Amino acid sequence: MKKGKFFGIVAFAIILLGFLCLFPLPIYIETVGKAQNVAQYVRVAQKKDRTAGSLMLTYVSVARATPVLYGASFFDKYASRLPEEEVSGNETDSEYERVQTYYMEDAVNQAKAAALRLAGKKYQQKYLGIYVLSLLQGSTFKNKLAVGDTVTAVDGQHFSKTADFVAYLAKQKVRKQVTVTYLRNGKQRTVSGKTMKLPGTSRTGIGISLAERSQVTTSEKITTDMEGIGGPSAGLMLALQMYSQLANQDLKLGRKIAGTGTISADGTVGEIGGIDKKVVAAQRAGATLFFAPNNRVTAAERKVDAQAVSNYKEAQAAVKKYHLKLKVVPVTNIKDALHYLKTH
Repeated sequence: MKKGKFFGIVAFAIILLGFLCLFPLPIYIETVGKAQNVAQYVRVAQKKDRTAGSLMLTYVSVARATPVLYGASFFDKYASRLPEEEVSGNETDSEYERVQTYYMEDAVNQAKAAALRLAGKKYQQKYLGIYVLSLLQGSTFKNKLAVGDTVTAVDGQHFSKTADFVAYLAKQKVRKQVTVTYLRNGKQRTVSGKTMKLPGTSRTGIGISLAERSQVTTSEKITTDMEGIGGPSAGLMLALQMYSQLANQDLKLGRKIAGTGTISADGTVGEIGGIDKKVVAAQRAGATLFFAPNNRVTAAERKVDAQAVSNYKEAQAAVKKYHLKLKVVPVTNIKDALHYLKTH
């Protein structure tokens, strides 16, 4: 074989291999992640919890597919292949990461409030404004506001809760000029645009999807280091860990306990995704107990998905399907988890 032809074949093979390994597909692969002891992330009064056992957060592994990863996923019985729009919508990878970071920061914030409240400790939760999660294509604020901005006022008016912000905009006429004050990287800025009719509703808005941003202040020293972990689903387990240290109560009694679920300041536990994979991660880490959100499936959710079930039932089904040995306990409020741990 001539040298030129040989090197041509090698170059083609290298290019093909690079394509198969590196070319990003509009698909994400979700599979079993890990379960981690929350105590390693939380300090109360500058101390880590070193008592026996562990309260563990659980997470799934999510990666953008390449041709090789896509093919390999069919050999992983736990893997799900999700369309790009279901995972990140129309966001760029950097926007997606910013949103996941916000969700984790909010989970920590809400967990602090829930734990302090249960432990009878004083705290204040200050409303900071509206966090911009995404912007609709038809919004005149697109390319003016950005994912990660915090809206603090509209037309010079500040609000004490998100509902008031939404109500103010709902009263405005479509295509009315409004001025938005916002924070970006700690600096205050203003921008103007027009209102629009929000798709699928009769309401007026500025074309952003939003979340509430707040801050908890307390004399109790609670610090967390959640670097590398995103999303809101660690809220419940963070709150349990913080409470156990604030109240000086050993909830673990040497046990390995895992769970998942968002948390609100009032202790309400919310549902999350990927729980079928999280119970597998929990058992792999040695957990014998798993807390799962058990919220009622609404009529609206059943209309979209007739097979929709609660996280609790989904977790139970996964335990049966994969022949797992851990016990799944349903919770709708952190008090349910506390009651179970104190009575079992």
